[in-house]
Amino acid sequence: MKATIKWVGDATFLGESGSGHTVVMDGPPEHGGRNLAPRPMEMLLLGVGGCSSFDVVDILKKSRQDVTDCETRIEAERADEVPAVFTKIHLHFVVSGHGLKESVVKRAVSLSAEKYCSASIMLGRGGAAVTHSFEIVSEG
Repeated sequence: MKATIKWVGDATFLGESGSGHTVVMDGPPEHGGRNLAPRPMEMLLLGVGGCSSFDVVDILKKSRQDVTDCETRIEAERADEVPAVFTKIHLHFVVSGHGLKESVVKRAVSLSAEKYCSASIMLGRGGAAVTHSFEIVSEG
């Protein structure tokens, strides 16, 4: 994988992924930014959520679950000192669908956490306490 980050002034940066997609990152006003885009550490948290969510939905689909929605709510804490690394990250999956089996959803979340989500596993190995929970919303 490759990526390029280009400084475009103040505390604003453009990130381009190896697949050719561009995202904007910006800093807070107290650090010269204009608060126009997510901070780089927020992007990291979004990446963890995206990675885990992708896994959970993919596993549920492969398990023939009629999943209609998946929202992942993430809460994180950072160290007070520099480097302000993540110390705690909690991912809560709200999975909606028809006739979803709790055991299958639990398995999907566990597999993502323990085997498939490289971002979550990497941060956990780096010292962050990464936890997961889920709830099921039945539709119809």
